[in-house]
Amino acid sequence: MAGGAASGGKAQTDTYKEARTLLLLPSWLVLGFFVLIPVFMMLIYSFLTKEFRGGVIWEFSLAAYDQFFFDRGLFGDDAPSIEWTYINIFWRSIWQAGAATIFALLIGFPTAYFIATRPPNSRQMWVFLVTIPYWVNLLIRTVSMKFLLRDQGPLNDFLMGIGIVDSPIHIINTDFAVQLGLFYSYLPFMVLPIYAAVERYNFSLSEAAADLYASKWQTLRRVLLPAVKPGVIAGCILVFVPSLGSFLAPDLLGGAKNFMIGSLIEEQFKGNAGNWPFGAAASMILLSLVLIVLMLSARQQNKGEGV
Repeated sequence: MAGGAASGGKAQTDTYKEARTLLLLPSWLVLGFFVLIPVFMMLIYSFLTKEFRGGVIWEFSLAAYDQFFFDRGLFGDDAPSIEWTYINIFWRSIWQAGAATIFALLIGFPTAYFIATRPPNSRQMWVFLVTIPYWVNLLIRTVSMKFLLRDQGPLNDFLMGIGIVDSPIHIINTDFAVQLGLFYSYLPFMVLPIYAAVERYNFSLSEAAADLYASKWQTLRRVLLPAVKPGVIAGCILVFVPSLGSFLAPDLLGGAKNFMIGSLIEEQFKGNAGNWPFGAAASMILLSLVLIVLMLSARQQNKGEGV
C-alpha cells in the first residue's frame, strides 16, 4: 500500500514483462510480412533496370528517378531539363486530395458533432447509418457514383425535372467529379475520429464560455476546436493519405485529363509495357511525401501538447 501511495497509484511491476516479446510477435510478423517486406521490395526495384517485356533486370540504376525528375529528350542524349509532366501529376494529386479533405472536413465535422450530441441510446444508430454504405466494395460504389453523375444520370434528370437546369451539367471527367469521388470514398474516416473526440468533450466548457458572453463562433473557435483538435487532425490524415494514392476515383470519374499519382503507379505494373522500376520509384516518392506529412503532423501535435 505504501509503495502504491508513494508512486501516485502507478503500478511498480509489469505483469506481462516476460511475455511482452512473445505477445507482440504475431503483430511484428504481420507488419513485417505485409508492410515492411513489400516496401523494402519496392525500394530495391526502384534502383534496378527496366526489362523490355516487363519486370526488372538485376542491375543497379538510377534511371527511374532520373526519368521522374528530368527530361533528356526522345533518345536520352539531350541536355537534362526538368520533367514537369510527372511533377504536375504529383501536384495535381496533392491538390485533389487536399480539396477532398477540405470537403470531408466541412461535412464531417457538423455530422460528427450532430451524432455526438444525440441521446446516448441513439448514437450507435447514427454511426451505423454513416458506415453502412461502406460495407459495399469500393469499386462498386465508385461505378455507382459514375452512373449517378453522368450526363443522362439520375442527378441531371432530377435537376432538369425540377427546372433548376435546362440541359445536363457535365460533371464526369472533371476535377470536381474526382474530388466528389474521393470525398464519398473516405468521409467516414473523417467523421469517426472527430465523433470520438467530440464525444469526450466537456460541454460545460461551452456553457461557461456562453456565461462569459462569448458568441457561438468564439466558443467554436476558441473552446471546442482546440479541445477536439486531435480528432480533426487524425481525420484529415486518414482522408488525405489514402486520397493521395487513390486510382479508382481518378480512373473512373476523372478520365485521362485528371491523372493522379496512384493511376500513374498502377499503369507501370500493368501488362508487358509497364516500367516496374519507374513505378517503384514513384511509389517511394509518394511514400516519402506521406511520411513527411505524418512527421509534420506529429511534430505539430507534440508542440500543442507542450512536449
